Amino acid sequence: MLPVQGTAVPITFPWMTEQQAESGQRVTPLELFFDLVFVFAITQVTGFLSRDPTWEGLLRGLLLLGVLWWAWAAFAWLTNTLNPEEGAVRIAVFASIAAMLIVSLATPNAFTTDGVIFGVAYFIVRAFHLVLYVIAGRGDRELLRAVAGLAPFAILAPTLLILAGFLEGGTQLAVWGAALAVDYAGPVVVGHMRGWRVSPEHFVERHGLVVIIALGESIVAIGVGAAGVSLDAGVIVAALLGIAVASALWWSYFDWVIFIAQARLAEATGADRATLARDLYSYLHLPMVAGIVLFALGMKTTLADVESPLATIPAIGLCGGLALYFLAHVALRLRIGGGLGHGRPVATILLIALIPLAMGVPALTSLGLVAAVCAALIAYEAIRYREGRAWIRSRRGAFTMEEARTGGARGRPQSPTSD
Repeated sequence: MLPVQGTAVPITFPWMTEQQAESGQRVTPLELFFDLVFVFAITQVTGFLSRDPTWEGLLRGLLLLGVLWWAWAAFAWLTNTLNPEEGAVRIAVFASIAAMLIVSLATPNAFTTDGVIFGVAYFIVRAFHLVLYVIAGRGDRELLRAVAGLAPFAILAPTLLILAGFLEGGTQLAVWGAALAVDYAGPVVVGHMRGWRVSPEHFVERHGLVVIIALGESIVAIGVGAAGVSLDAGVIVAALLGIAVASALWWSYFDWVIFIAQARLAEATGADRATLARDLYSYLHLPMVAGIVLFALGMKTTLADVESPLATIPAIGLCGGLALYFLAHVALRLRIGGGLGHGRPVATILLIALIPLAMGVPALTSLGLVAAVCAALIAYEAIRYREGRAWIRSRRGAFTMEEARTGGARGRPQSPTSD
């Protein structure tokens, strides 16, 4: 709406009050625009792994993913506190997106010719993040103290990556590992999460979208894997099995887990909420995304030759990646105070047991067995917790954890969190 002559035009500030930051808010279009670069980064990691399917290549690929994830997670926290679409902040976010794009472009050769470029671009991304948090902390001393506590870690880790760009071999890998250790240990070493603001609805939606992004990479892997091969019956069956597994992964996260996590996060307050958000999302969502990326590697390799057994690393990707994904679900469930459960721990064990088998039977057979495990898990939970799941989904996170455990009424059948 255009301003009318003689009327005051309201000014919107980019920073939020504590109440605004912790109230319900939705993901903005600019955040989704930032995520497009992260989509490209994940694709680069999958390509990196497929070009070097060795133990050392696997280690390097996971190191890359760890660095990229932490950069994305840092901005997920930032946009809980700062409106990224207002004022000069919008320009700073665009600059961060540009720097993140250079990081993504340098990813394939981050351990060789483009190592220094990768490190410098990553340093710029983290520097913009700190600057934006200083803006967000105007008038909020607690937040500024929290940012100041993590600033040394946010500066040291990218500096180590720049140094790693000048190194080679085992020394380079050690410095990369040190950089990740510095970044990921920072919030734990600080020892508390006072000052950080978390909007449960926004945080849950933001991380749900990144799971969708990762699942999208598994779909892309099907297309890339099938490129250049004859579209025969084996390839068609493999593609259908791949989409069935991706659907099961979607179901296992968005059917009820997302609502339970949101309810638990909303129930917590202050520093406890921030600590829970850190553990459930910044830490435990990484193995979920990593598991999906590894599965994408296995799918890409399977589609290229459905009749041959998988080599060691693709077999670990196909079966072990899914095991890692479900193991992260088990850990998340324990962190929110639920029981160990039955279905997902059993599925994790079965998928790990399939790794050696996948190296001795046709890749299509391995994929079929993996799909059967995932389908059986979804069917088990859908039947065992039919009414409990329906109750959780009908309230979309608007319930307490005690209500979730009891189904909201005495005598109601078991919910997925009560085991």
